[in-house]
Order: sequence, then C-alpha cells, then structure tokens
Amino acid sequence: MSRLAIVLSHPTQYYSPWFRWMGTHTRLDFQVFYLWEFGVTEQRDPQFGHRFKWDVDLLSGYDHEFVPNTARDPGTHHFGGLRNPALGERLRDWHPDAVLLFGYAWRSHLDLIRHPPAPLIFRGDSHLIGHSPSWLKRCVLRRILARFAAVTYVGQANRDYFRTFGVPDNRLHFAPHCVDADRFVRDEACQLAAARLREELAIGNRKVVLYAGKLVSAKQPGALLEAFRRLAPADFALVFVGEGPERTALEARAAQHPGCAVRFLPFANQSEMPSRYALADLFVLPSRGLYETWGLAVNEAMHLGVPCLVSDRVGCQRDLVTDGETGWVFPATDPAGLEAALRRALDGLRGDTQPLRLRLAARIGGYTYAQATRGLQSALDQATAHSP
Repeated sequence: MSRLAIVLSHPTQYYSPWFRWMGTHTRLDFQVFYLWEFGVTEQRDPQFGHRFKWDVDLLSGYDHEFVPNTARDPGTHHFGGLRNPALGERLRDWHPDAVLLFGYAWRSHLDLIRHPPAPLIFRGDSHLIGHSPSWLKRCVLRRILARFAAVTYVGQANRDYFRTFGVPDNRLHFAPHCVDADRFVRDEACQLAAARLREELAIGNRKVVLYAGKLVSAKQPGALLEAFRRLAPADFALVFVGEGPERTALEARAAQHPGCAVRFLPFANQSEMPSRYALADLFVLPSRGLYETWGLAVNEAMHLGVPCLVSDRVGCQRDLVTDGETGWVFPATDPAGLEAALRRALDGLRGDTQPLRLRLAARIGGYTYAQATRGLQSALDQATAHSP
C-alpha cells in the first residue's frame, strides 16, 4: 500500500472532512502535514475584520501533525508567511511514496518542489477566466508544474488552467471540489433554526435571496444590492450574511430604501451555515475577476436544494451552474447583466421549481468525497508507478 504525505497550509472546513472520510472509507495510508494553525486557534481574519476559529472538528479521524512555522508574520497572505524549515526532514522521516502538495505560492512549497522526498502530486484550483497570463508567468509555471508526476483538477476551468501551463492530459486526474454533504441537509433542527431566523428578520412569507460570505468588493455585494433595489420585488427579501469592509456602506445604502426588504446577519460559523442556506430560495455569488477560484458555498447551497445565481467568472460555474437548467448565470463584464439574471431568477422562482431542484440535485450528486478520492487514487497510482 502506497504511503501518501499531504502538505496543506492549515486545517480548513472543506478539506478536513475529506481527510476524515478517507480515513474511514478507504485503506489509504496517509498523513497530513499542516504548516500553520489558522482555523483551529483563534486568529484575526483581515477580511472578516475580527478574530475567530472554526466551530467544527477539523482534526479528528485522520493522522496529522503541525510542522513548526518560523515566519515572523504567519499566514497565506504573503510568500514568506509559510516558512517551515523542518518540513523536509519531517517528510523524509515519514517515508512517503508520494507527496500531495496544495498550492505552490509560498516559501515552504517552493522549497519542497525543489527538494522533494518522493514523487509530487499537485492540487490547486486556479483558473484563467477573463485573464491572459503574462509570458513570464507562463514560463515560470510551466517549469514548476513540470516537476509534478501527476496533477488533480477540481473542474473544467481549473483543467484549462493546467493545460495552458503545459500539463498534458495524461497527467491530469479529476478530483472535484466538494463539501461534507452530510452536514448540509434539511433535517428538523436545520428547519427550526431557519424558521427562527425568518422570525428574527421579520420578513414574513417573502422568499429569500441570500448572499453569504465576506463583504468585499471583489465579491460584488454592492452590485447585488443595487440590482435588487432596482427590481424592488415585494415578494422577496435580500439577506446578507457576513462581515467585511463593505458592510457599513451596504447598510447605509439599504437604509435609504426602506421599502425594499434588505436584512443583515453577522458572520456565521460553520455549524450555523446550514440554517442560513435553508432560509434561502436563491443563493447569489456575483464575484468577478480571479478572486473566486471555485465558490464552495455553491456546493453547500445546492446540497440543500437551493438554486444559485453566479457570474461567469466564478470558477465552478461551468461545472455546477448551467443557465436556465441548474440555476442562472450572468456575464461579469456586463453592467446590466446581474439585474437581468436576477429578474429571470425571481420570475422562475415564482413558478414550479421542482424540475429545477431535481436537476440541481442530480448535478451536485457527482461532487462527493468518493469521486474526489477516486481521482486522487488515480493520481497516486501514476505518481508511484515508476518511482524507485
């Protein structure tokens, strides 16, 4: 049985449940090497603007260790934020047959790429939607990615990214982005919590358009507010969940139009998110640029049967949200596109939504830990096939 070392910046609410699933459902011999303690110790997130740690279990059910990080300013927000001089020695002591590396843009990652203790497998989720890489970036990333024996891709836009930088199809393995579907179900507790939120927000019987995430300009919450305000649907409320630098301005603009039902809820930790999605009839992720490499909130919403409206710059769009079939899509470069798509979505939600919900359930049903693990195993088999 091959031994797989997994190197990841820090525990996350998306990957830790996958590792736990693999520990329970497979015979894979693996250990995770974390380079930073964000998420399991209380720290400040500069975009949320306050200190927190995730309130779900991120560490049980699989073998892991934290490699000491000696960076003066630890974090993933700059190249030197992950500086782990002992990483190479820790990996060699564990004797892996292959190493799965998440990302390349930090000091410790490049050190590992230069001096790997075993064949490397790469996982990242970047895309090039609406962006053409410079000649220098093409050269650098071609050299970096050529050092990996296998590469996993999370979706179509991510696959195109790797192809652009010279990764051949025979080294690409589909391991989709997915979430812990068992947590995002409409059980009784979730429904009761959603009903309490509805009462707290005083929105009556209105249907709900939901935005949940960091309130930052790249995600365009302001554009969503303006589109909703112009449509002014009496039978819908717009609910923002989250914190960030845009919140004060959003609240001020909403207060100028009291006839529109716009409500705000604070940052919700992971255990609270299912009830937020259960409150919604439509989830909107209007991000632009390269910021939204995938958008795992779309997976979460779809598992709860909530259709989504996204921009065509959201990384998961080609995989999960087909306009008029499993949700609605608007061109991020069209100033009027969001409003037009929102109008179509609201009109659609006023009718029979059962066919839509059946289609989106079928679509999200293929984005599971089992499918991601099959792709990872395929990459591992390739990486170890010709190793000494």
